[in-house]
Amino acid sequence: MTASSYRRIAVLDIGKTNAKVVVLDAGTGAEIAFLKRPNIAIKTGPYPHYDIEALWSFALDSLKRLAQDPGFDAISITTHGAAAALLDRHGTLAMPVIDYEHEYPQEIRDAYTALRPSFDEIFSPRLSMGLNVGAQLHYQKSVFPEEFAKVATILTYAQYWTARLTGVAANELTSLGCHTDLWNPRAGDYSSLVDRLGIRGLMAPIRSAFDAIGPVLPEIAAELGLAAPVPVYCGIHDSNASLLPHLVHRGAPFAVVSTGTWVINFGVGGDLDHLDQKRDALANVDAYGRAVPSSRFMGGREFEILSAEIGPVDEQAAQAAIGPVVEKSIMLLPNIAPGSGPFPDKARLWIGAEQASREERHAAACLYLALMTNACLELIGAKGPIIVEGPFALNEAYLKLLAALAGREVLALPGTTGTSQGAALLTGIRPVSGAETHVPPQDFPGLAAYRDRWYAAMAWAPQE
Repeated sequence: MTASSYRRIAVLDIGKTNAKVVVLDAGTGAEIAFLKRPNIAIKTGPYPHYDIEALWSFALDSLKRLAQDPGFDAISITTHGAAAALLDRHGTLAMPVIDYEHEYPQEIRDAYTALRPSFDEIFSPRLSMGLNVGAQLHYQKSVFPEEFAKVATILTYAQYWTARLTGVAANELTSLGCHTDLWNPRAGDYSSLVDRLGIRGLMAPIRSAFDAIGPVLPEIAAELGLAAPVPVYCGIHDSNASLLPHLVHRGAPFAVVSTGTWVINFGVGGDLDHLDQKRDALANVDAYGRAVPSSRFMGGREFEILSAEIGPVDEQAAQAAIGPVVEKSIMLLPNIAPGSGPFPDKARLWIGAEQASREERHAAACLYLALMTNACLELIGAKGPIIVEGPFALNEAYLKLLAALAGREVLALPGTTGTSQGAALLTGIRPVSGAETHVPPQDFPGLAAYRDRWYAAMAWAPQE
C-alpha cells in the first residue's frame, strides 16, 4: 500500500444500527469530526426496507457540513453486509433495498435452500432471514417478477453509495464474500448460484476496494461546496474494514474480534477445511481477495437487549460479582437473538438467576458474551493473540474473561472507529497504530468447570 498525500478522509459508515460520517486525520488516524443518525428500517411497502433517501439526505448534509470544517480531500465508504441494491436502466432503485432481518414464507425458503450451492463451493452457511444475499435476490425475483424484470444492475451495498456519489457502478470482493452465497472463494469467481438465478449479466463489474472509482459528480460537488475534485474510493464491507488495519501491520496467526451489532471473528492464518456451516462458521473474503475463516453471533444486539433488561449497574461492583456468579453457577444460555451464531437452534435460558442481583446478572451477561466469543474462535481454529475492536473493547469484564477462557493474550483497541479507520486505509494513507490495552490471561477460580457446565447444558464439546 503506497502512501497518499491526503490530509483528511471522510468516511460514510452505514452500520445496521447507526449511520455515521466521520472525518479522520490522515497523519494521526484520529477521528476529528463525527456525525451520526439511527438507521431505521421502513416496515411498510412490499417488504421491510432501508430508508435509503433518509440515509442519502443524512450523508449529503453531513458531508456538506464537514466539507466546511474540518474539510476533507477524499471519501471512502463502508457498510454492513447482507444487502444489495437493484438499479433500473436509469440508475435509480428498481426495488427497495431489503432489510436483511425480514423473514420469508416457508415455501420461498424451501425453494431457495434447494437452489443454493453446497457449502464446499461457497463456504457460506444457510442463514436465517435475508442474511444470505442470494436468498434476498431469489425472494425478490420470485415474489415480485414484474419489478425484478426492470433490474439492469445489481450492486453490493457499499458500492451503491459509491455509485450515487460518482455515477460509476461496481461490485467488490469483501461485500460479495460475506455469506452472500454468490461467491466461490477458492475459485475467486462468482458461484454457480449467480447463473442459477440468471443474474450474471446484471452484476456490476468487480473493482478492488482500493480503487478510486471516480470524483464526486459535479452537481453533488456543487451542492456540497467542494472547492476541488474529491475522489471516492470503492468501499468495503464493515467487518473487513475492521480487519484491514491488522492485515497491514500484523503477522499471522492472530484473531480479530470485531464488535458492533454483530461480533465477527476472523482467524487470520487459518484454513477453510474444518468449518462447521451449522454453527455459523464461514469464509469471509478480505480486502486483498483472500478467504479468511470466520464465525459470528449477534453479540452487540444481545448485550443491548440484556443491558436494557438488567438496568444500570456499577461496573466495578459487576466485575466483583464474577467470582460469586461462577461459584453459584449463575448462567445465561444462548440465544437472546435467535437463529444465528454457534448455537442457532437454542433459546435463551437463565439458570440459577432467580435471586441474582443486577450486578450478578450483568457479570453473567459478560461471561455469556466471552463464552460465545471463545466458542466462535474455537470453531475457526483461531491461533495467536486476540484483538478486540469496537464497543466490547471497553468492557473490562468481558476482556478479562475472554483472555482467561482462551488462555492467551487479548489486545483491546478502545477506539470506536475501527470500521472507519479501515475504510480510510483504502485511500492509501499509512496505518497509524492506536492505543492498545493488553489483557493477559489470569486465573478465575472455578471458571474452567463453569465453562464445561455451560457447554454441557447445550450438549456441545469444544474443539480441541
